[in-house]
Amino acid sequence: MELLTPAEMDRADLLTISGGSSGFALMLHAGRHVAQAAMELADAGSILVIAGPGNNGGDGLIAATELVALGRTVHVMLLGERDALKGDAALAAREWKGPLLPFLPQSIGAPSLIIDALFGSGLNRPVKDGALEMIEAVNASGVPVLAVDLPSGINGTTGGVMGAAIKARETVTFFRRKLGHLLVPGRLYCGKLRLVDIGIDPAVLDEIRPQAFENDPDLWLPSFPVPRADGHKYGRGHAVIVSGERRRPAGA
Repeated sequence: MELLTPAEMDRADLLTISGGSSGFALMLHAGRHVAQAAMELADAGSILVIAGPGNNGGDGLIAATELVALGRTVHVMLLGERDALKGDAALAAREWKGPLLPFLPQSIGAPSLIIDALFGSGLNRPVKDGALEMIEAVNASGVPVLAVDLPSGINGTTGGVMGAAIKARETVTFFRRKLGHLLVPGRLYCGKLRLVDIGIDPAVLDEIRPQAFENDPDLWLPSFPVPRADGHKYGRGHAVIVSGERRRPAGA
């Protein structure tokens, strides 16, 4: 039921890594789940992975490598230079042995599925330039999209559209859902949401102490003021309704 902000999700990653797991191990788990979801969404035809320069792109590169191992034809576009990647994303790029297509809308072609690994839930500024053109071209292509973590262009905290955003058929996210998955308009861009385990111990939530939860009766039912059989309306408080001079529509 917990909903995390991008900062809280980063904290979950860091706590897991400080506990002895590696960031690359988490990325491997994430990429493999993305590959499995892609296999289920597109049982034939080529798959295009559009990877960004951060860890979201690393997840996409691992997914591309896994899909090739499963016998699929995969093409990859990378925003930026391979040599400029850092950390776990650089390790993921070493796993990908295939070529990289030019990061241009015309490189999209006609795949059976696009994996959107451009930006994850940590995006904090509007997309622009080549990334903006790519998002618009993907949406215009009509090809089904599987988003990694969150559709690129959606703010992970507010659900807002950061200039433009991918319209996904499905979204794979990790450990816990983010606020942007459920808040409008973000929820309208996610499609079907898959929540997968990548090896983060739920005990990290005790330290993170998330403040947002998906509505569920288990959260509030024990405190719900059920009227007693001998109760009286005056024992339950009063409501004051202030209206204008004219009659308003029923919805108001």
